[in-house]
Amino acid sequence: MDIVVCMKQIPDLQQIRIKERKPILENVPLVWGDLDKNAIEEAARIKEKAGEGKITVVAKGSAKVQQGILEPLAMGADEAVLLMDPAFEGSDSMGTARVLAKAIEKVGAYDLIILGEGSTDNYSGLVGSALAELLNLPEITYVRELSVEDGKVTAVRNMEESFEVVETDLPAVITVAQEINDPRLPKFMAIRKAGAKPKHEWGPADLGLSADEVGAGAANVETLSNLAPEQDRKNIMLEGALDEQIDGLVDALIKEGVLGR
Repeated sequence: MDIVVCMKQIPDLQQIRIKERKPILENVPLVWGDLDKNAIEEAARIKEKAGEGKITVVAKGSAKVQQGILEPLAMGADEAVLLMDPAFEGSDSMGTARVLAKAIEKVGAYDLIILGEGSTDNYSGLVGSALAELLNLPEITYVRELSVEDGKVTAVRNMEESFEVVETDLPAVITVAQEINDPRLPKFMAIRKAGAKPKHEWGPADLGLSADEVGAGAANVETLSNLAPEQDRKNIMLEGALDEQIDGLVDALIKEGVLGR
């Protein structure tokens, strides 16, 4: 069972400051998104159940991805492909999918491609579907349960108000929801061994792409602004005994439409 997991480094959302309604990303550390960790965890579980196979992480990010890649390698990946050329910066969802598709084709044999259903920063949810289209593969999205057997993959999809069970032949593209698993914390020995696992750095030329086909220059979507919502503090002071404060809090929340009667 050969599995490719696509991952993306993002700014740590817990450490982003807002100034004049704009996010300040300077000096914010980069981390793997929660859904990316769900994807690598599910790949590791599938490989462990199969008893054989190979997991390749294809990671797109800045030069800092070299250090961060040790985490997915320690979680069970066997090797990593790092896509961190400056030419890739500024790409939109379609551009990212195009780069990932070329990288996966260069990786070679694979049975399954797993991604998070969306990145924690932009959360467009478009990359998985675009990737499946470019590779001409079936795709199952919003997967909360997954099993692979006899050349087929069976998945339970989260449809918000219902669950849907679907099946398709391998190879296939899967995008996972957070409910699918609880990602493991790598053990010390796994972290030490991760440093010795193969890591490949590929740029546009390695993928047969020109600078005009990747990055901001090829993006079809332009971000005009990225503003945090305005928030007006109500400055409501609750006084009196605890029961009176609770009643006042409930009344205030009902008045603001947070709670219903």
